[in-house]
Amino acid sequence: MAITAALVKELRESTGVGMMDAKKALVETDGDMEAAVDWLRTKGLAKAAKKAGRTAAEGLVAVAVADGKGVAVEVNSETDFVAKNSEFQEMVSSIASAALTVSDVDALNAADLGGKSVADTITNKIATIGENMSLRRMASVEGETVVTYVHNAAADGMGKIGVLVAMNGGSQDFGRQVAMHIAAANPQALNEAVLDPAIVEKERSILTEQARESGKPENIIENMIKGRMKKFLAEVTLLGQDFVINPDLTVEAAAKEAGAVVTGYVRMEVGEGIEKEESDFAAEVAAAVQG
Repeated sequence: MAITAALVKELRESTGVGMMDAKKALVETDGDMEAAVDWLRTKGLAKAAKKAGRTAAEGLVAVAVADGKGVAVEVNSETDFVAKNSEFQEMVSSIASAALTVSDVDALNAADLGGKSVADTITNKIATIGENMSLRRMASVEGETVVTYVHNAAADGMGKIGVLVAMNGGSQDFGRQVAMHIAAANPQALNEAVLDPAIVEKERSILTEQARESGKPENIIENMIKGRMKKFLAEVTLLGQDFVINPDLTVEAAAKEAGAVVTGYVRMEVGEGIEKEESDFAAEVAAAVQG
């Protein structure tokens, strides 16, 4: 029987396995869908589909740099225990290296990793480790110099927070200081020019309402808003923030002293923005005891 792309797609969607595994199962069973599912189950692959609905909010961020390009990738797992697994860490490291050759997550999922795509590699790892996993995102920067920093490192080049800093001029030591600052201060943008206008307008609206509640004349209110917006922009933009290494200087001023121009950055933290399921551990234990 001819193994069509439609058959492979159907089997992938029903079992959650990778494309190559789905195709192999259909070849082995001459296109019989039920037999292919059974074949996958015997190989321990189909169980990956059962994990797919579970929240994966733990995991690792890995960083890699080559030829003036830096990348950060987040690969999620269900538990922190798996993030400490050397097999999982090796996979994440390989994915970060592969990310240096692509421009987005879709291309990374399709990238080759030892003869299998990244997506299929993750699916196979779900089957062997027994937890849901996912490649959530990647980001990159390019510059004359790209420096990395990993906070709470679990292994070389990976941990809970990964930072990339792109600079022209400066030194690796200064770049690392800026990266550590970014990990701690979590700026929202490099500078005001690239800050999301929606964030600016929302803050301006809030500050305007606060100022008007004071009952002061309109010209004074306008000056109050300008002053408060200036303070807000300094607090949320990297170049405007007080440098954690020397709070007497802004990051921009510190960079100037170091002969550097910071041109971009990435800060990626495991699980940020993912809604985690809260569980009552005591209730779970009690339920288990009661059978």
